Amino acid sequence: MIEPRKGAKTVKFVDEYCQWYKKLFSDIRSFEAFKYLHIGCISELKRKTLPEIAKLVGLDNQQGLHHFLTKSPWDVEQLRTLRLELILQIIKDRPIILIIDETGDKKKGTKTDYVKRQYLGNLGKVDNGIVVVTAYGVFCEMTFPLLFEVYKPRERLKTEDKYLTKPQIAAKLIKNLKSMGFSFNLVLADSLYGESGTNFVSVLDEMNLNYIVGIRSNHDLDLLTRQRTQYLKWHRFKRVFSDLDSENRYIREIIHGKGGEHRYWQITTDIENLPGNSTWYVMTKYSDITSREVGNFYGLRTWVEYGLKQSKNELGWADYRFTNYEDIERWWEIVCSSYLMVSLYSEQMQPSPPTSPSKLDNHPWWDNDKGWKNILNNLRLILQPFILFNLIQPWLTLFPIHQISLGFAKLQSIVYRLTFPIFIFLTHPDFVFSSA
Repeated sequence: MIEPRKGAKTVKFVDEYCQWYKKLFSDIRSFEAFKYLHIGCISELKRKTLPEIAKLVGLDNQQGLHHFLTKSPWDVEQLRTLRLELILQIIKDRPIILIIDETGDKKKGTKTDYVKRQYLGNLGKVDNGIVVVTAYGVFCEMTFPLLFEVYKPRERLKTEDKYLTKPQIAAKLIKNLKSMGFSFNLVLADSLYGESGTNFVSVLDEMNLNYIVGIRSNHDLDLLTRQRTQYLKWHRFKRVFSDLDSENRYIREIIHGKGGEHRYWQITTDIENLPGNSTWYVMTKYSDITSREVGNFYGLRTWVEYGLKQSKNELGWADYRFTNYEDIERWWEIVCSSYLMVSLYSEQMQPSPPTSPSKLDNHPWWDNDKGWKNILNNLRLILQPFILFNLIQPWLTLFPIHQISLGFAKLQSIVYRLTFPIFIFLTHPDFVFSSA
Protein backbone atom coordinates (compact mmCIF):
# COMPACT_ATOMS: atom_id res chain seq x y z
CA MET A 1 0.00 0.00 0.00
CA ILE A 2 1.37 3.38 -1.02
CA GLU A 3 1.46 5.82 1.86
CA PRO A 4 -0.22 9.15 1.01
CA ARG A 5 2.15 12.01 0.31
CA LYS A 6 2.58 14.40 3.21
CA GLY A 7 1.95 18.02 2.48
CA ALA A 8 4.95 20.19 1.72
CA LYS A 9 6.13 22.34 4.61
CA THR A 10 5.90 26.06 4.11
CA VAL A 11 6.46 28.33 7.12
CA LYS A 12 5.80 27.22 10.67
CA PHE A 13 3.14 29.74 11.69
CA VAL A 14 1.21 29.18 8.42
CA ASP A 15 1.42 25.39 8.71
CA GLU A 16 0.24 25.45 12.32
CA TYR A 17 -2.65 27.81 11.69
CA CYS A 18 -3.85 26.04 8.53
CA GLN A 19 -3.77 22.64 10.24
CA TRP A 20 -7.04 23.65 11.94
CA TYR A 21 -8.78 23.44 8.53
CA LYS A 22 -7.03 20.40 7.05
CA LYS A 23 -10.01 18.03 7.30
CA LEU A 24 -11.95 20.20 4.82
CA PHE A 25 -9.70 19.18 1.93
CA SER A 26 -9.98 15.74 0.38
CA ASP A 27 -6.56 15.81 -1.29
CA ILE A 28 -3.18 17.10 -0.22
CA ARG A 29 -2.81 19.41 -3.23
CA SER A 30 -5.88 21.39 -2.16
CA PHE A 31 -4.51 21.75 1.36
CA GLU A 32 -1.17 22.93 -0.01
CA ALA A 33 -2.97 25.49 -2.21
CA PHE A 34 -4.86 26.67 0.88
CA LYS A 35 -1.56 27.30 2.68
CA TYR A 36 0.04 28.94 -0.36
CA LEU A 37 -2.83 31.42 -0.67
CA HIS A 38 -2.43 32.42 2.99
CA ILE A 39 1.24 33.12 2.32
CA GLY A 40 0.35 35.14 -0.76
CA CYS A 41 -2.30 37.19 1.05
CA ILE A 42 -0.02 38.28 3.89
CA SER A 43 3.04 38.74 1.67
CA GLU A 44 4.36 42.13 0.59
CA LEU A 45 2.96 41.77 -2.91
CA LYS A 46 1.18 44.97 -3.88
CA ARG A 47 -1.30 43.07 -6.06
CA LYS A 48 -2.23 39.60 -4.83
CA THR A 49 -2.71 38.01 -8.25
CA LEU A 50 -2.49 34.23 -8.60
CA PRO A 51 0.51 34.30 -11.02
CA GLU A 52 2.53 36.43 -8.57
CA ILE A 53 1.52 34.32 -5.57
CA ALA A 54 2.59 31.18 -7.50
CA LYS A 55 6.07 32.64 -7.96
CA LEU A 56 6.39 33.47 -4.26
CA VAL A 57 5.53 29.93 -3.14
CA GLY A 58 7.65 28.13 -5.74
CA LEU A 59 4.97 26.90 -8.16
CA ASP A 60 5.63 26.67 -11.89
CA ASN A 61 2.28 28.28 -12.71
CA GLN A 62 -0.99 29.47 -11.20
CA GLN A 63 -3.16 26.59 -12.43
CA GLY A 64 -3.25 24.76 -9.09
CA LEU A 65 -4.27 27.90 -7.20
CA HIS A 66 -6.90 28.80 -9.79
CA HIS A 67 -8.33 25.26 -9.69
CA PHE A 68 -8.47 25.43 -5.89
CA LEU A 69 -10.58 28.60 -5.98
CA THR A 70 -12.89 27.58 -8.85
CA LYS A 71 -13.13 23.77 -9.09
CA SER A 72 -11.80 22.09 -5.94
CA PRO A 73 -14.68 20.48 -3.96
CA TRP A 74 -14.23 22.22 -0.63
CA ASP A 75 -17.17 23.99 0.99
CA VAL A 76 -16.83 27.70 1.75
CA GLU A 77 -19.52 27.51 4.45
CA GLN A 78 -17.60 24.76 6.25
CA LEU A 79 -14.43 26.84 6.12
CA ARG A 80 -16.30 29.84 7.53
CA THR A 81 -17.82 27.72 10.30
CA LEU A 82 -14.42 26.36 11.34
CA ARG A 83 -12.94 29.86 11.32
CA LEU A 84 -15.68 31.12 13.63
CA GLU A 85 -15.34 28.06 15.88
CA LEU A 86 -11.64 28.83 16.22
CA ILE A 87 -12.44 32.39 17.31
CA LEU A 88 -14.93 31.08 19.88
CA GLN A 89 -12.29 28.76 21.33
CA ILE A 90 -9.85 31.64 21.66
CA ILE A 91 -12.20 34.17 23.30
CA LYS A 92 -13.84 31.51 25.54
CA ASP A 93 -17.37 32.92 25.94
CA ARG A 94 -16.13 36.42 26.66
CA PRO A 95 -18.15 39.21 24.99
CA ILE A 96 -16.77 41.21 22.09
CA ILE A 97 -17.52 44.56 20.48
CA LEU A 98 -19.30 44.00 17.16
CA ILE A 99 -18.83 46.48 14.33
CA ILE A 100 -21.19 46.48 11.36
CA ASP A 101 -20.03 48.20 8.19
CA GLU A 102 -20.02 47.77 4.45
CA THR A 103 -17.21 47.86 1.94
CA GLY A 104 -17.44 48.65 -1.76
CA ASP A 105 -14.93 47.92 -4.51
CA LYS A 106 -14.85 49.42 -7.97
CA LYS A 107 -15.28 46.94 -10.82
CA LYS A 108 -15.50 47.61 -14.54
CA GLY A 109 -18.33 46.38 -16.73
CA THR A 110 -21.32 44.29 -15.71
CA LYS A 111 -20.06 40.71 -16.17
CA THR A 112 -19.14 40.31 -12.49
CA ASP A 113 -22.07 39.11 -10.38
CA TYR A 114 -23.88 41.85 -8.38
CA VAL A 115 -21.89 44.73 -9.85
CA LYS A 116 -23.79 47.94 -10.66
CA ARG A 117 -23.51 51.67 -10.20
CA GLN A 118 -24.02 52.25 -6.48
CA TYR A 119 -22.47 54.06 -3.51
CA LEU A 120 -19.00 52.66 -2.74
CA GLY A 121 -17.84 53.52 0.77
CA ASN A 122 -14.16 52.98 -0.10
CA LEU A 123 -14.41 55.72 -2.72
CA GLY A 124 -17.01 57.89 -0.97
CA LYS A 125 -19.07 58.24 -4.14
CA VAL A 126 -21.34 56.43 -6.58
CA ASP A 127 -19.46 54.27 -9.08
CA ASN A 128 -19.60 50.89 -10.77
CA GLY A 129 -18.78 48.23 -8.21
CA ILE A 130 -19.73 45.51 -5.74
CA VAL A 131 -20.74 46.06 -2.09
CA VAL A 132 -20.46 43.70 0.87
CA VAL A 133 -21.92 44.07 4.38
CA THR A 134 -19.34 43.04 6.97
CA ALA A 135 -19.32 42.12 10.66
CA TYR A 136 -16.04 42.46 12.57
CA GLY A 137 -15.18 41.76 16.17
CA VAL A 138 -12.96 43.73 18.54
CA PHE A 139 -11.46 41.90 21.50
CA CYS A 140 -8.69 43.35 23.70
CA GLU A 141 -8.17 46.05 21.03
CA MET A 142 -7.49 43.44 18.34
CA THR A 143 -9.81 43.21 15.33
CA PHE A 144 -10.81 40.07 13.44
CA PRO A 145 -13.35 39.30 10.70
CA LEU A 146 -16.55 37.44 11.53
CA LEU A 147 -19.06 37.36 8.65
CA PHE A 148 -19.69 39.05 5.34
CA GLU A 149 -22.52 38.91 2.82
CA VAL A 150 -22.70 40.50 -0.59
CA TYR A 151 -25.40 43.09 -1.25
CA LYS A 152 -27.47 41.97 -4.24
CA PRO A 153 -29.08 44.90 -6.09
CA ARG A 154 -32.61 44.28 -7.36
CA GLU A 155 -31.46 44.71 -10.95
CA ARG A 156 -28.80 41.98 -10.62
CA LEU A 157 -30.74 39.32 -8.70
CA LYS A 158 -30.49 35.74 -9.93
CA THR A 159 -33.51 33.43 -10.01
CA GLU A 160 -32.65 31.87 -6.65
CA ASP A 161 -31.85 35.19 -4.93
CA LYS A 162 -33.97 37.13 -2.47
CA TYR A 163 -33.57 40.88 -2.19
CA LEU A 164 -32.39 42.19 1.19
CA THR A 165 -31.42 45.74 2.12
CA LYS A 166 -28.05 46.31 3.74
CA PRO A 167 -29.61 46.82 7.21
CA GLN A 168 -31.58 43.59 6.75
CA ILE A 169 -28.36 41.78 5.83
CA ALA A 170 -26.64 43.25 8.91
CA ALA A 171 -29.46 42.10 11.20
CA LYS A 172 -29.22 38.62 9.66
CA LEU A 173 -25.47 38.49 10.31
CA ILE A 174 -25.95 39.44 13.98
CA LYS A 175 -28.60 36.76 14.46
CA ASN A 176 -26.34 34.15 12.87
CA LEU A 177 -23.42 35.09 15.11
CA LYS A 178 -25.63 35.02 18.19
CA SER A 179 -26.90 31.55 17.28
CA MET A 180 -23.31 30.31 16.98
CA GLY A 181 -22.49 31.37 20.54
CA PHE A 182 -21.00 34.84 20.18
CA SER A 183 -21.99 37.45 22.78
CA PHE A 184 -21.65 41.19 22.41
CA ASN A 185 -21.16 43.88 25.02
CA LEU A 186 -21.66 46.57 22.36
CA VAL A 187 -22.72 46.92 18.71
CA LEU A 188 -21.42 49.85 16.63
CA ALA A 189 -22.72 50.95 13.22
CA ASP A 190 -22.96 54.09 11.11
CA SER A 191 -26.01 56.12 10.14
CA LEU A 192 -27.07 53.81 7.30
CA TYR A 193 -27.99 51.29 9.98
CA GLY A 194 -28.95 53.78 12.69
CA GLU A 195 -31.62 55.29 10.44
CA SER A 196 -32.99 51.96 9.22
CA GLY A 197 -35.67 51.60 11.91
CA THR A 198 -37.33 48.21 11.87
CA ASN A 199 -34.67 46.79 9.56
CA PHE A 200 -31.86 46.96 12.08
CA VAL A 201 -32.33 48.96 15.29
CA SER A 202 -35.48 47.09 16.25
CA VAL A 203 -33.59 43.80 15.88
CA LEU A 204 -30.95 45.08 18.31
CA ASP A 205 -33.75 46.05 20.70
CA GLU A 206 -35.39 42.63 20.38
CA MET A 207 -32.06 40.97 21.18
CA ASN A 208 -31.55 43.35 24.12
CA LEU A 209 -28.13 44.44 22.89
CA ASN A 210 -26.22 47.58 23.85
CA TYR A 211 -25.49 49.74 20.84
CA ILE A 212 -24.17 53.05 19.58
CA VAL A 213 -25.27 53.91 16.06
CA GLY A 214 -24.82 56.94 13.88
CA ILE A 215 -27.85 59.02 12.89
CA ARG A 216 -28.40 61.99 10.61
CA SER A 217 -28.31 65.52 12.04
CA ASN A 218 -32.00 65.87 11.08
CA HIS A 219 -32.99 62.55 12.65
CA ASP A 220 -36.78 62.49 12.78
CA LEU A 221 -38.54 62.18 16.14
CA ASP A 222 -42.18 62.73 17.02
CA LEU A 223 -42.53 65.01 20.05
CA LEU A 224 -45.72 65.57 21.97
CA THR A 225 -47.30 69.02 22.20
CA ARG A 226 -45.26 71.38 24.41
CA GLN A 227 -42.27 69.04 24.41
CA ARG A 228 -39.00 70.49 23.21
CA THR A 229 -35.43 69.52 22.43
CA GLN A 230 -32.67 70.44 24.91
CA TYR A 231 -28.99 70.73 24.02
CA LEU A 232 -26.94 70.18 27.16
CA LYS A 233 -23.53 71.66 27.93
CA TRP A 234 -20.50 70.62 25.91
CA HIS A 235 -17.95 68.39 27.68
CA ARG A 236 -14.39 67.97 26.51
CA PHE A 237 -12.87 64.49 26.45
CA LYS A 238 -9.71 62.90 25.12
CA ARG A 239 -10.20 60.51 22.23
CA VAL A 240 -7.44 57.96 22.81
CA PHE A 241 -6.29 56.09 19.70
CA SER A 242 -4.81 52.59 19.46
CA ASP A 243 -1.26 53.98 19.20
CA LEU A 244 -1.93 55.91 22.47
CA ASP A 245 -2.04 59.26 20.67
CA SER A 246 -4.98 61.40 21.71
CA GLU A 247 -7.10 64.29 20.45
CA ASN A 248 -9.39 66.73 22.23
CA ARG A 249 -13.01 66.26 21.25
CA TYR A 250 -16.32 67.58 22.57
CA ILE A 251 -19.62 65.89 23.26
CA ARG A 252 -23.04 66.97 24.46
CA GLU A 253 -26.28 65.14 25.04
CA ILE A 254 -29.41 66.09 23.14
CA ILE A 255 -32.63 65.36 25.02
CA HIS A 256 -35.83 65.14 23.01
CA GLY A 257 -38.92 65.65 25.15
CA LYS A 258 -38.73 63.60 28.35
CA GLY A 259 -35.99 61.37 26.99
CA GLY A 260 -36.14 57.59 27.24
CA GLU A 261 -34.04 54.46 26.84
CA HIS A 262 -32.64 55.86 23.57
CA ARG A 263 -30.25 58.75 24.18
CA TYR A 264 -28.89 61.18 21.59
CA TRP A 265 -25.47 62.81 21.37
CA GLN A 266 -23.47 65.22 19.26
CA ILE A 267 -19.68 64.78 18.98
CA THR A 268 -17.30 67.21 17.30
CA THR A 269 -13.73 68.42 17.12
CA ASP A 270 -14.79 72.08 16.91
CA ILE A 271 -17.81 73.41 18.82
CA GLU A 272 -17.68 76.79 17.03
CA ASN A 273 -17.79 75.59 13.42
CA LEU A 274 -19.11 72.00 13.74
CA PRO A 275 -17.20 70.80 10.63
CA GLY A 276 -19.15 68.25 8.63
CA ASN A 277 -16.29 65.75 8.32
CA SER A 278 -15.61 65.65 12.07
CA THR A 279 -19.03 66.13 13.65
CA TRP A 280 -21.15 63.10 14.43
CA TYR A 281 -24.68 62.52 15.71
CA VAL A 282 -25.26 59.22 17.49
CA MET A 283 -28.01 57.33 19.25
CA THR A 284 -27.28 54.96 22.13
CA LYS A 285 -29.08 52.31 24.04
CA TYR A 286 -26.64 51.49 26.82
CA SER A 287 -27.66 52.02 30.42
CA ASP A 288 -25.47 54.29 32.58
CA ILE A 289 -23.05 55.05 29.74
CA THR A 290 -21.02 58.23 30.27
CA SER A 291 -20.44 60.93 27.68
CA ARG A 292 -16.73 60.07 27.56
CA GLU A 293 -17.54 56.41 26.89
CA VAL A 294 -19.91 57.38 24.10
CA GLY A 295 -17.20 59.48 22.47
CA ASN A 296 -14.47 56.88 22.70
CA PHE A 297 -16.64 53.91 21.78
CA TYR A 298 -18.03 55.60 18.67
CA GLY A 299 -14.53 56.79 17.82
CA LEU A 300 -13.51 53.14 17.97
CA ARG A 301 -15.87 52.45 15.05
CA THR A 302 -14.19 55.14 12.97
CA TRP A 303 -10.72 53.84 13.88
CA VAL A 304 -11.63 50.25 13.06
CA GLU A 305 -13.24 51.29 9.76
CA TYR A 306 -9.98 52.98 8.74
CA GLY A 307 -7.93 50.04 10.00
CA LEU A 308 -10.06 47.52 8.13
CA LYS A 309 -9.64 49.46 4.90
CA GLN A 310 -5.88 49.34 5.36
CA SER A 311 -5.94 45.67 6.28
CA LYS A 312 -8.04 44.68 3.28
CA ASN A 313 -5.69 46.60 1.02
CA GLU A 314 -2.74 44.73 2.57
CA LEU A 315 -4.39 41.33 2.05
CA GLY A 316 -5.75 41.80 -1.48
CA TRP A 317 -9.50 41.85 -0.78
CA ALA A 318 -10.26 43.41 -4.18
CA ASP A 319 -7.49 41.73 -6.21
CA TYR A 320 -9.55 38.78 -7.47
CA ARG A 321 -10.10 38.26 -11.19
CA PHE A 322 -13.31 36.26 -11.14
CA THR A 323 -16.79 37.10 -12.35
CA ASN A 324 -18.82 34.35 -10.62
CA TYR A 325 -19.73 35.23 -7.05
CA GLU A 326 -19.11 31.65 -5.85
CA ASP A 327 -15.42 32.08 -6.79
CA ILE A 328 -15.25 35.62 -5.36
CA GLU A 329 -16.75 34.40 -2.09
CA ARG A 330 -14.04 31.74 -1.82
CA TRP A 331 -11.36 34.37 -2.34
CA TRP A 332 -12.89 36.65 0.29
CA GLU A 333 -13.12 33.79 2.77
CA ILE A 334 -9.39 33.05 2.25
CA VAL A 335 -8.68 36.75 2.86
CA CYS A 336 -10.75 36.65 6.08
CA SER A 337 -8.88 33.53 7.20
CA SER A 338 -5.54 35.24 6.48
CA TYR A 339 -6.71 38.30 8.42
CA LEU A 340 -7.65 36.10 11.37
CA MET A 341 -4.30 34.33 11.22
CA VAL A 342 -2.53 37.65 11.76
CA SER A 343 -4.91 38.68 14.55
CA LEU A 344 -4.55 35.40 16.44
CA TYR A 345 -0.78 35.73 16.49
CA SER A 346 -1.06 38.80 18.72
CA GLU A 347 -0.25 38.75 22.41
CA GLN A 348 -3.72 40.11 23.16
CA MET A 349 -5.33 36.94 21.80
CA GLN A 350 -3.06 34.48 23.62
CA PRO A 351 -4.33 32.34 26.52
CA SER A 352 -1.28 33.42 28.55
CA PRO A 353 1.64 35.79 27.92
CA PRO A 354 4.90 34.35 26.53
CA THR A 355 7.25 33.20 29.28
CA SER A 356 10.50 33.79 27.44
CA PRO A 357 11.70 36.06 24.64
CA SER A 358 12.21 34.68 21.15
CA LYS A 359 15.44 34.90 19.21
CA LEU A 360 13.38 36.53 16.48
CA ASP A 361 13.15 39.61 18.70
CA ASN A 362 16.83 40.24 17.91
CA HIS A 363 16.18 40.67 14.19
CA PRO A 364 17.08 44.32 13.42
CA TRP A 365 13.76 44.83 11.62
CA TRP A 366 11.59 43.18 14.28
CA ASP A 367 8.65 45.36 15.29
CA ASN A 368 7.86 45.34 19.02
CA ASP A 369 4.64 47.35 18.80
CA LYS A 370 1.38 45.47 19.34
CA GLY A 371 -0.91 46.64 16.51
CA TRP A 372 -2.28 44.44 13.73
CA LYS A 373 0.01 45.99 11.09
CA ASN A 374 3.03 45.54 13.40
CA ILE A 375 2.22 41.83 13.71
CA LEU A 376 1.80 41.57 9.93
CA ASN A 377 5.24 43.16 9.45
CA ASN A 378 6.81 40.55 11.74
CA LEU A 379 5.07 37.66 10.00
CA ARG A 380 6.35 38.98 6.70
CA LEU A 381 9.88 38.88 8.10
CA ILE A 382 9.45 35.22 9.00
CA LEU A 383 8.23 34.48 5.45
CA GLN A 384 11.35 35.94 3.87
CA PRO A 385 13.68 32.87 3.81
CA PHE A 386 10.91 30.74 2.24
CA ILE A 387 9.90 33.37 -0.33
CA LEU A 388 13.39 34.54 -1.24
CA PHE A 389 14.54 30.99 -1.94
CA ASN A 390 11.51 30.39 -4.19
CA LEU A 391 12.30 33.58 -6.11
CA ILE A 392 15.96 32.68 -6.59
CA GLN A 393 15.36 28.98 -7.34
CA PRO A 394 14.78 29.51 -11.12
CA TRP A 395 18.27 31.04 -11.31
CA LEU A 396 19.76 28.08 -9.48
CA THR A 397 18.28 25.73 -12.10
CA LEU A 398 20.24 27.67 -14.71
CA PHE A 399 23.39 28.13 -12.64
CA PRO A 400 23.50 25.44 -9.94
CA ILE A 401 25.33 26.74 -6.87
CA HIS A 402 25.11 23.98 -4.32
CA GLN A 403 26.22 26.14 -1.40
CA ILE A 404 23.37 28.61 -1.92
CA SER A 405 20.77 25.84 -1.98
CA LEU A 406 22.23 24.28 1.16
CA GLY A 407 22.45 27.66 2.89
CA PHE A 408 18.81 28.49 2.21
CA ALA A 409 17.70 25.02 3.28
CA LYS A 410 19.58 25.39 6.56
CA LEU A 411 18.21 28.89 7.17
CA GLN A 412 14.63 27.75 6.54
CA SER A 413 15.12 24.80 8.87
CA ILE A 414 16.46 27.06 11.63
CA VAL A 415 13.59 29.55 11.26
CA TYR A 416 11.09 26.69 11.30
CA ARG A 417 12.45 25.45 14.64
CA LEU A 418 12.63 28.85 16.34
CA THR A 419 10.36 29.49 19.30
CA PHE A 420 7.96 32.28 18.47
CA PRO A 421 5.71 33.48 21.33
CA ILE A 422 2.64 33.63 19.12
CA PHE A 423 2.75 29.89 18.44
CA ILE A 424 1.54 29.36 22.00
CA PHE A 425 -2.17 29.44 21.19
CA LEU A 426 -2.02 26.22 19.15
CA THR A 427 0.03 24.33 21.75
CA HIS A 428 -1.49 25.67 24.95
CA PRO A 429 -3.07 22.91 27.13
CA ASP A 430 -6.36 24.83 27.31
CA PHE A 431 -6.70 24.90 23.52
CA VAL A 432 -8.89 22.08 22.16
CA PHE A 433 -7.46 21.22 18.75
CA SER A 434 -10.50 19.21 17.70
CA SER A 435 -10.28 19.77 13.96
CA ALA A 436 -6.78 18.47 13.30
